[in-house]
Amino acid sequence: MQQLVAVSVVECKNGMRSKGVRLVPEGRLTREDRERIAHGLAEGLGFAEISRRLGRPTSTISREVNRNGGAGGYRPDQAHEATRERARRQCPQAVESPQRPPAAGTQEAEDKLTDVLVASGLTRMSARVLACLCTTHSGGLTATDLVQRLQVSPASISKAVAELETMNLIGRERDHRQRRDHYIVDQEIWYRSLLASAQFNTNIAEVARQNAEALGRSTPAGARMDAMSEFFEQVGRETIAVAQRYRHILTR
Repeated sequence: MQQLVAVSVVECKNGMRSKGVRLVPEGRLTREDRERIAHGLAEGLGFAEISRRLGRPTSTISREVNRNGGAGGYRPDQAHEATRERARRQCPQAVESPQRPPAAGTQEAEDKLTDVLVASGLTRMSARVLACLCTTHSGGLTATDLVQRLQVSPASISKAVAELETMNLIGRERDHRQRRDHYIVDQEIWYRSLLASAQFNTNIAEVARQNAEALGRSTPAGARMDAMSEFFEQVGRETIAVAQRYRHILTR
């Protein structure tokens, strides 16, 4: 989790334009979009470059790849079918009444989880929001619900959910009838967090490799960079393998 918090994601802002690319509102990815993502990954492109080519926010691309095998295991057909299956399984769930205070046991569980998340590197407000969502039976609350449950300002909630969405720890579902968003956690948030951590390790390994070549592998600094690159590359590869091996535990 400590590595996860260090991940930096560049968002595409409203109104921003890239040369030759028209940014469109974030929506469901098509099969063609997923094939283009796979081609971009095969070319070694980063999420930001792929997002520019598709005219999508970077967060959409990173979330799509991380929840479907990561950069090394992304398969467009499998990702498309998995998304359709998730949509089929989802059904409306009643959100807990924000006026009803959580039971003593729930509050204690929420506080303990918050402390652990803060120790791992999350800001306290983000940790409180994530812990609150994880300990609700519905797994989803609106911004208004979170404000009332946590007794904080709307601005604090907005900042916290933005951080958590950037790290793919929570999702967002739009209630078009009530015109408001529900922030949700699903069974695979920890799987995605490990994939994000692995991507962070891969990025460090690549930068260290480039530095080793630039400095000269025979020099002390170059040798240090070379060892650093190999270490993070191996850790990233093993992290993905372990996450995939035990993924079934989260969804059983």
